[in-house]
Amino acid sequence: MKTSKAKAMSKPKKISKTGEAVRSKKVDISKSGPSEEEIREKAKEIYHQRIKRGEKGTASDDWHKAEKLLKDS
Repeated sequence: MKTSKAKAMSKPKKISKTGEAVRSKKVDISKSGPSEEEIREKAKEIYHQRIKRGEKGTASDDWHKAEKLLKDS
């Protein structure tokens, strides 16, 4: 007696209004910007440099500067 193997169910295809199959878009997360961890590390670096120079500022300033620097690079 043979046992039948269940076939893996595939994801249903999306169909457009015209009846054609629609391809799903792949998102490239590498271009979505810096991660929170990357921003945190850069902000920490900016903080230490600012303190070393004796400049005043806030953690928020450091965070925003880090975000901008990382996004622009």
